[in-house]
Amino acid sequence: MNQSEKNRRDFLVKTVTAGLAFGLGNEARSMFLSEPKTIRVGVIGLSVHSADFTEIMNAGQNDPLFAGCKVVALHHPKGNEDVEFSPEQLSRFTNTVQKNGVELVSSTAELLKKSDAIMLLTNDGRPHREQILPVLKAGKPVFVDKPIAESLSNVIALFDSAKKYQTPVFSSSPLRYVRDIQDLAQGKMAGEILGADTYGPAPLQKSHADLFWDGIHAIELLYAVMGPGCQSVTRAYSEGTDVVTGIWKGGKIGVFRGLRKGKIGFGGAAYGSEKITEIGKFEGYKNLVAEIVTFFRTGQPPVTAAETIEIYTFMEAAHESKRRGGIPVALSDILAKTKRG
Repeated sequence: MNQSEKNRRDFLVKTVTAGLAFGLGNEARSMFLSEPKTIRVGVIGLSVHSADFTEIMNAGQNDPLFAGCKVVALHHPKGNEDVEFSPEQLSRFTNTVQKNGVELVSSTAELLKKSDAIMLLTNDGRPHREQILPVLKAGKPVFVDKPIAESLSNVIALFDSAKKYQTPVFSSSPLRYVRDIQDLAQGKMAGEILGADTYGPAPLQKSHADLFWDGIHAIELLYAVMGPGCQSVTRAYSEGTDVVTGIWKGGKIGVFRGLRKGKIGFGGAAYGSEKITEIGKFEGYKNLVAEIVTFFRTGQPPVTAAETIEIYTFMEAAHESKRRGGIPVALSDILAKTKRG
């Protein structure tokens, strides 16, 4: 974690301690403004991230990044349908969370009674909207794993519900928090960012919009560098590869390459006014989990709903470009069409 990220985290914690509750509901506000205490985290869903995030958070109680924030309970609803994990995988995930002191509970209602904040880590995006609703009604801050939903319309509906119940929601790929990415985006490493290319795995899951499943990771990395403001996208598709070209305000160009054949990995390059910099080496989940903990402490999502919705609009526009033979598609048109229903 770089110095600017540490400074931001310290500022947010001090601000909340001073009395700003960032628009939280009464229950969440009282939690954040009271004397410091353990934040009990509940998990919905049993997945790779359930096991890994729990282990990082609960094993890190001597680290100021994680101290006082622990996963205490987990509820695994039935579901995931065609993206279900094997019994062997589920058993391994269960062993990991239980060895970290996590109680398995039988319902979301029971989970909410034992928790101050929630991580919604179900692997399948389709049930997220239904699974998050009791959490939003309870006013408990919630991190939602990727994909937020299977369609742009349900991504927007989820955030609309969060706004209705005044409950903060945060969602992000860990690729947003790879080493030095924030300093790079702020012009401290390569000068003004003029464009970027990223690449990552892009397997297609028939129940979700094409790039929602794993394409989100390198696309979020692209947004971490470029920021919001993409106006249109064009997608070139083949069986083994996608290339999505986005045009940002001011004529800046960002490119995502989705990989389905050959060597698979994460990476890219940022093109600055002063130099070209490699980006995107994936080094694990620690930085993302630290951001989740800060979010639970402050109630302030580090990525706005508007930017997250734009990222999913980018992917939906790419899906539409593929359907229409690779022509440019405006994000504003896709967003307006989706909101009209």
